Amino acid sequence: MSTAPHVRDVGRLEPADVEAVLALLRAATAADGVRPLSEEAELRLQHGGPAGGRDVLATTADGAPAGYARFEGGDGTGDAEAELVVSPDCRRRGVGRALLTRLEELAGDRPLRVWAHGDLPGSAHLARSRGYTRARVLLQMRRDLAGVDPEPRPRLPGGVLLRTFRPGRDEEAWLRVNARAFAHHPEQGSWTPADLQLREAEPWFDPAGFFLAWDDDRLLGSHWTKVHPPGDEGPEAVGEVYVLGIDPDAQGLGLGRALTDVGLAHLRGLGLRQVLLYVEEDNTAAVRLYERSGFTRHAVDVSWRRAP
Repeated sequence: MSTAPHVRDVGRLEPADVEAVLALLRAATAADGVRPLSEEAELRLQHGGPAGGRDVLATTADGAPAGYARFEGGDGTGDAEAELVVSPDCRRRGVGRALLTRLEELAGDRPLRVWAHGDLPGSAHLARSRGYTRARVLLQMRRDLAGVDPEPRPRLPGGVLLRTFRPGRDEEAWLRVNARAFAHHPEQGSWTPADLQLREAEPWFDPAGFFLAWDDDRLLGSHWTKVHPPGDEGPEAVGEVYVLGIDPDAQGLGLGRALTDVGLAHLRGLGLRQVLLYVEEDNTAAVRLYERSGFTRHAVDVSWRRAP
């Protein structure tokens, strides 16, 4: 194989290239024990994304995919962001450097943030060698579901009812509360109707695991659970506290604990043995709360940043 991979970037890859990159992602997951791209990057690989985004593909001399990166330019201001992965068969051959060089060219004179999922030694070495520093750290925490009450009786304020998500009816209310609950979160709080629609179309979406707390016609909070199939987050299926959010005006009512208990019981009822969640490492209050709830640190994702 040539030691100088060919790198090209396009607004959106052709379907055959998308399938080849998805196969590369599966191989990397099996080799490293961690998904190399975020859910958002995978969705944009498959369905496209907002203006300013690019798919960057590195190929071998015979045209086989050697690596992939997703570049997000946003509105052209602030930091550009990216994620990249190198095929397990093509590592230590300059593929990562070639991809990162192209990402830096796309970013131009703007700072660039690159997510490294799993904080693997190879990605850390590449980032530091190019002058990047750790900017954000996202923890994946896990706990066993064996100790979860299978039939919780959540304490709810008077008049508050829990029911599951109704596709086609609850989207607007959920997006409004999600934006308020995650107003300071750089990704979650900016979801659009299109972002929600994409996830509702995914094979894993199950409204029976999407719990909403209502006070009459006012949504107060929700717990959206997710099930990762075998091979996605490990050899077995794994549950996830996908989105747990409470409207700021409803804080202090105990809804977070009630919604958490109901969601975990749902996942246990599906026969799952573990559940995961993601939390910012510097959100010490949330980390302590999850640790008291039986979660322990399992993996780390790092956002590396370089200002030109």
